[in-house]
Amino acid sequence: MASRSNSRSSGVLLSILAFAATAVLGYLGTGLHPLWYVTWFVPLPVYMLAPRVSVNRAFWVAFLAMAVANLNTWSYDRVVTPLAITIAILILPALLFALVTLAFRRFAVRGELLRAAFSAPALTVALEYLSEFKSPHSTFGNPAYTQMNFLPVLQIVSIAGIWAIGFLLPLLPAAFAVVLTPGSTLKSQSRVAVATCAIFVLVMGFGFYRLHSDRLAPRVKVGLIVSDAVATPHPRGKDTLALVQAYASQIPALAAQGAEVIVLPEKIGRIQGADLLAADSIFEQTARENHVTILVNFEHQPNLHEARLYSPAGALEATYEKHHLLPRFESHLLPGTGRVVVQRPSGKWGIEICKDMDFSLLSRQYALDGAGLMLVPAWDFVDDGWLHGRMAILRGVESGFSIARSVKQGILTLTDDRGRVLAEKGSWEASSTPPFTILVGTIPVRNEPTFYARTGDWFAWLDIVLVFLLFIPASRSQGPNPGM
Repeated sequence: MASRSNSRSSGVLLSILAFAATAVLGYLGTGLHPLWYVTWFVPLPVYMLAPRVSVNRAFWVAFLAMAVANLNTWSYDRVVTPLAITIAILILPALLFALVTLAFRRFAVRGELLRAAFSAPALTVALEYLSEFKSPHSTFGNPAYTQMNFLPVLQIVSIAGIWAIGFLLPLLPAAFAVVLTPGSTLKSQSRVAVATCAIFVLVMGFGFYRLHSDRLAPRVKVGLIVSDAVATPHPRGKDTLALVQAYASQIPALAAQGAEVIVLPEKIGRIQGADLLAADSIFEQTARENHVTILVNFEHQPNLHEARLYSPAGALEATYEKHHLLPRFESHLLPGTGRVVVQRPSGKWGIEICKDMDFSLLSRQYALDGAGLMLVPAWDFVDDGWLHGRMAILRGVESGFSIARSVKQGILTLTDDRGRVLAEKGSWEASSTPPFTILVGTIPVRNEPTFYARTGDWFAWLDIVLVFLLFIPASRSQGPNPGM
């Protein structure tokens, strides 16, 4: 009787510790400002607990721990989404994590350690892919973006997309947990350890190789210029023209520093009719006098979200309409369908606008069009500046091109096709020409369409197949006692 009471108390204590550890690790290792090295350990406490407790306890510990961890984006989500969506963002990922934990537990308690170790990452990727497949926010919040500062691992997305990182993140803690499962044999432990180590050796080896194998490419000097100090977030009429004049007045200084192309941020104002013609005239003249290319983005009333590219010859060379509009904020606008690629001596340049970079398909198409540099006007929400900017950077690694991203309320970046940040500056940082923030830097124009750009989300579909194979009924082996 005393032994049973002690065992129950021990189980409760382990459950509390696992809940607290996973909640804290998840809070720090996910969200808008994740600590990438923490992310690798987020599920470990729950995975270690699951085979030692009942199904119900394993489910609730996993669910509650991840729900608490997801509170790290609550205040941000309340700004950009309705309350119902905010609650869904809190609950649904926690539910999926709990279901993955139960699948992991099922195999672990049966002694099928290899299945246990691989069921967690395969099911995680399958559920993430299916839940994000038609989402208007695409893969925003996907755990793969936590690894943007871990460049050797990041390179695997050039083969398999973000789904490869989504697989690796739960694989390591799942493998570690099953090796320590009570009653497991040395032979089964060795199989899991060898398989896991082999995968990570291959991934890291490829990552280091790719980081040191990029070929020389033509380079171009890019100028990014933004101003967060605007009286109204969406100026109109004379206010927009005044802002156009203010931006144009800064361009000669950037041209004097050698900038060949200058990118302004997303939606510097709302404009129409004669005001649009006046803005065109100002930028055409500025481009011609300074021998630069200028990219400007307006909300072109009544319903277009349009980037306008002015050539060094002083002409409106191309227009591009944003494909992926932000729900609530841009629902009144018409989405674009075309792509724009312009030829320059350094190579081909393409254009996307802000949220377009959340979606991998459009970037893959640009890579196959031959674009070696993407020019991206953007507008973030301050708090998501790091995460949303890094999402864009990952598109360049996935598909094989450099990115110049000029953003209000975010982080201006110049990055190459390996995910290296060549230059960056917060839009709020002091500048020698207030209220403008300016970033000038040199960037390679290198088009290397990757395996992922050519094949798409094959790895996600492979994980879906793997889930079905893992759950095909197999002969039960004698596993450890599932515990309390």
